[in-house]
Amino acid sequence: MRKLFITIGTLLLLINIPFSLEAQSPDDALRYSQRFYSGTSRFNSMGGAFTALGGDLSSLGLNPAGLAVFRRSEISFTPHISYNNSSSFFTDRGEDFRYNLSAGQFGIAVPVVVTGSESGHVSTVFGYSYSQTNNYNANIVIRGVKSNSSMADFWADASNGILWENLGGSAGRAFDAWLIDTIAGGGGTTYATIFSRYGEETQSTYGQSVRRVIQNEGYAGDHTFSLAVNYGNNLFAGAALSLSRFNYTGHYEHIEHDDQGAIFDFKSFSFVDHFEATGTGYSLRAGLIYLPLDFVRLGLSLHTPTIFRVKEYYHDDIVSTFDNGDMYEFSSDAFRFEYRLTTPFRVLTGAAVQIDRSATISLDYEFVDYSITRFSNASDNYDYFDENQSIRDIFAPAHNIRAGLEYRLGNIYLRGGYGFYGSGFHPDEPNSDWSYSSYSGGIGVRQASFYLDFGYTRLSSSQKYFMYSHPDLDAATIDNTRNNFTVTAGVRF
Repeated sequence: MRKLFITIGTLLLLINIPFSLEAQSPDDALRYSQRFYSGTSRFNSMGGAFTALGGDLSSLGLNPAGLAVFRRSEISFTPHISYNNSSSFFTDRGEDFRYNLSAGQFGIAVPVVVTGSESGHVSTVFGYSYSQTNNYNANIVIRGVKSNSSMADFWADASNGILWENLGGSAGRAFDAWLIDTIAGGGGTTYATIFSRYGEETQSTYGQSVRRVIQNEGYAGDHTFSLAVNYGNNLFAGAALSLSRFNYTGHYEHIEHDDQGAIFDFKSFSFVDHFEATGTGYSLRAGLIYLPLDFVRLGLSLHTPTIFRVKEYYHDDIVSTFDNGDMYEFSSDAFRFEYRLTTPFRVLTGAAVQIDRSATISLDYEFVDYSITRFSNASDNYDYFDENQSIRDIFAPAHNIRAGLEYRLGNIYLRGGYGFYGSGFHPDEPNSDWSYSSYSGGIGVRQASFYLDFGYTRLSSSQKYFMYSHPDLDAATIDNTRNNFTVTAGVRF
């Protein structure tokens, strides 16, 4: 039965359908590999362009060499308030939103060796930082009228060639709920839907209203432990161990209803898909920051792949109703599974310039190749050949750019930033232009031993979303905007 799920899942994912099918998918691989660096208000306000800057506790996860810039011990804490707004267009427009409060950043830096010299070995600094790297919270409503297909067609197509007695998964439950059935003369392995009176009509009758309500939640974050060394105040080197964790829940309800009473015997059906995943992994990071001139900084950082151990939980439920008063409901047993996911390596470079000690401009470039993400070590020894081949075919390298500006007016700091996170999809894929853009700004007040910073970041994207696989199904367009408000309190001692 599991091999059936794998086959259906591969079929769906070749056209980029975000659809949970009791099997790991390229969609999962991309979700858990993406990083939208977040942290202190200063870091966020400047677009996260800190590969060459350092001196901020959030920069430990970006370039551990930035830790060596610290001359004194420092601690900071940053709560995040996020407001996610999503709008979609299928045949009608839908809109929804979600608020979330979280502890987005916490960190500490402690110089453990200070030589007092201004040349050679100047200091060694230890640091720890926690920062969120992704926010999965989203409420999305897709709605419209379907005139040429139904999700029942997807189940019928996926079942063809399989004896009705051996049907499993959501297709098997659709069969039990009388949404699909075998057709006469098909040998018990050919299927049609209620929309064609189970194959008695040559053409199916559609026109049902469709609504899908998506409720996703969760987060990803890094705990980074770093050690960095300052040589002569112009060369900084650091290494870090990062422990990463994500927690994701994907939940949607798909409803189709015959509002006009035009479809034979059919009234409605609803399908609920619930999916949970947690992952814990580790990676190593190393970096350098070099000052060829007093006012110029150059940075380089390498991140090894993160190796996650992932645990999944899945179940679904189908309810169907008919004009004659019949109602059927069938639920799956809980499905639990474990596997390993290896995310891509990352290369980050950056440059920063200080102007008259009153302004700082920084620019980052990041390279990540999502096509080398891999599944392995399944709890049932499945080899993931098909899924890994799909990842190679669907995904491609992405190029990310971040830029930041900080201007000082006495003890007041004004900041702005921009970020572009390139699409990880191959150019031939429907979502090849699914990129992200961020705009940010903020203000801070800094004293010798204390600082208070405020920041705002707006991250937006647009994607094509296929509710199910069918030749006549048009994609819905989902526009998502994530608004993130932060405040950071920090103390130096």
